[in-house]
Amino acid sequence: MSTDAVAALYPVLAALPEAARLRLGERSQAMRLPAGTTVFDERQACQGFPFVLNGSIRVVKAAPSGRELPLYRVAPGETCVISSACLLGQTPYNARGVTESDTTLLILPSADFQALLAEPTFRDFIFKLFAERIADLMQLIEEVAFRKLDQRLAALLLGKGQRLHTTHQQLADELGSVREIVSRLLKGFAAQGLVALSREQVEILDPAGLRRLAGA
Repeated sequence: MSTDAVAALYPVLAALPEAARLRLGERSQAMRLPAGTTVFDERQACQGFPFVLNGSIRVVKAAPSGRELPLYRVAPGETCVISSACLLGQTPYNARGVTESDTTLLILPSADFQALLAEPTFRDFIFKLFAERIADLMQLIEEVAFRKLDQRLAALLLGKGQRLHTTHQQLADELGSVREIVSRLLKGFAAQGLVALSREQVEILDPAGLRRLAGA
């Protein structure tokens, strides 16, 4: 991908001084990763700052039992706040990042990330990233702490269109739950006439009913 194309995804890079842009172009490395690749894992040292050029990374917090709580996704034009935190604090990762599809990253080495922080434009970009992600994580904490799982499932379904091509396991992963519980809730929704279930598909029959449940 050309420098102009990368700058189109990340306008902050186009606003950097020429010397900083040259350093970014010379020092960063492109990585192409197939779907399902672990980009980083807990207790692993952070070697660089990733810019997502295509594909996406799903960032989760894993429990010893194997359950995962989704934290956020990093799509093209977005960046990873956990990578930023690890580089700023020089600490290991405390979450896991996995590619959801074939993904291309541009990795900026740690030393060059630190050097770019001297540029006000890039520094402001990173701080804005923190503010946005913290707001997202606070919303996630509120949902987990104060909303019942059936409400969260109803809200999740409503956000995916009338017909969802997904598995019960994928829905459970997004909710930080287990498949058996999500399957039981979906069967309850189906019994109420809210949805129709088939293999790897959920069709919403009564969106108004789901909205009432999600807002209850």
